[in-house]
Amino acid sequence: MRRFGLIGYPLGHSFSRGYFARKFELEGISDATYENFEIEHIEQFPQLLQAQPDLVGLNVTIPHKQSVTPFLDRLDVSAQVIGAVNTIKLTNGKLQGYNTDYIGFSKSLKPLLKPHQTKALILGTGGSSKAVVYALTLLGIGHHSVSREPAEGQLSYDELTKEIICEHTVIVNTTPLGMYPNVNACPDIPYRYLTKQHLLFDLVYNPAETLFLRKGKAQGAIIKNGQEMLELQAEAAWSIWNG
Repeated sequence: MRRFGLIGYPLGHSFSRGYFARKFELEGISDATYENFEIEHIEQFPQLLQAQPDLVGLNVTIPHKQSVTPFLDRLDVSAQVIGAVNTIKLTNGKLQGYNTDYIGFSKSLKPLLKPHQTKALILGTGGSSKAVVYALTLLGIGHHSVSREPAEGQLSYDELTKEIICEHTVIVNTTPLGMYPNVNACPDIPYRYLTKQHLLFDLVYNPAETLFLRKGKAQGAIIKNGQEMLELQAEAAWSIWNG
């Protein structure tokens, strides 16, 4: 029996366990299980590995996508560049880290892009945002990151003028704002400047239409949640584990 799983904290919001359970059932995969492993502190990771010696693959979610990397033996090129890991393959006691978030995001975003959408704002600077930065770079889309506490080269929410919003017609929310159960929260951007020229992408998928997306939709923007991205990154992880 091959054992797969997800590490993060908390995991009540996660879709991965249900997704892989359905996948195993639909595809007649009888030699695999997928479990949630809630670990609040990444220092608990070695104990998990010791307690689960039959693990062959793991997904990684908030808050461990960056902090898990020192525990790994190797990083795939994309994970090195992004600086965050969401997939781990365990082979003969060795752990290799990958990032499939950028694959899922890129494949989900690309069909929606219009020729005029050449610049993006990335809301948030956590582990997920780094995968978005990498994907946008590969797609040739210029981008600026927006943070409540901006580092050099980043924007603050207070700096988002009408001119900046109109220039950046792709806006990606990589923060957990609006995620269930805090559904009345959203990033603090000037939504009144959004138009039908904009595309809003929210990595949050529960609820299906966050307040961020609803506000964009009200202004005529095209909207997309993170459900398809998650499914695509999960399939990419499955290919890595079985490759």
